[in-house]
Parts: sequence; structure tokens; C-alpha cells
Amino acid sequence: MARVFVYGTLKKGQPNYKHMINTAKGLAKFQGRGHTVEKYPLVIAGKYNIPYMLNIPGTGHHIAGEIYSVDEQMLRFLDEFEGCPDMYQRTLMRIQVVEWEGKGGAGEARAAADGVLECFVYSTATYPPEWVGLPYYDSYDSSGKHGLSYVLRESR
Repeated sequence: MARVFVYGTLKKGQPNYKHMINTAKGLAKFQGRGHTVEKYPLVIAGKYNIPYMLNIPGTGHHIAGEIYSVDEQMLRFLDEFEGCPDMYQRTLMRIQVVEWEGKGGAGEARAAADGVLECFVYSTATYPPEWVGLPYYDSYDSSGKHGLSYVLRESR
């Protein structure tokens, strides 16, 4: 099992959460909530209003999201869904745990002892330069005050 931190449309209550609970795509078990240890810019960009975490450590906000344990099948699905490695790149980032529901072995308990876990995160280093000038968010909600409606893939 691998740990994945999601901050956008794959979170509970968001438009693509359905994929996280579709066992035909693999297993994803909710473990808890957290935020990035380092600051990153989280922008909503493109004609489909997609949330992107730009891989610019030290700029922006501590990004809030959810931590999941996923199996290899789900990790492969997420790579494909996220357009990895072209649109997003899957990298390890340090995540500060805020709320933990996960149950695991001693290794998992030790990893969370200081409240910080390493998780895979889909961020991007391949973005148009003007995205750096967009508003930065610390949390994503598809129906948030930003007024930018996310366009589902099936509607594109």
C-alpha cells in the first residue's frame, strides 16, 4: 500500500471522489486529513477550472487535503487519471497530519508519531508561467467562493 495526499477534486464531497470509492479501480482507504509541511501555490486554472498544486516549494500556502492508503491498482489508476507524468507529476511530499483515523502496523504508528508522513502528491512543474500570477488557495472546494466551476471530464 502507498500513501497518497489529495487536495482537489478527489477529496470527499468533490466531483471526482467517486473514483476513490470505486473498488473496480482499486482500493483507497481514507486515513485522515492534513496539510503540506512546506508552502505551495494551489491555483485553479485552464478552461476547465482544474485545481493544480504548482511544484514551487516555499511559495503560497500550506495546502489542506486528505490522506489515503491505496493499492497498486488504484495508484496506477490515479497516475492515468492525473495525466502523470505530463500534466501532473507524482512526487513524495511531507504532510503534517491534522486528524488521523488510519489503523496500521507499528511502522505506520511510528511514521505518524511526529505528526508528519511522506505521501505521494500529484503536483505539477509543467505549467504556463502565467499560472504563478493566479490567486493562491490553501484549500480547494469545487463550489467555493472563487466562483470557478469545475468541468467534469465527461462534460468536456
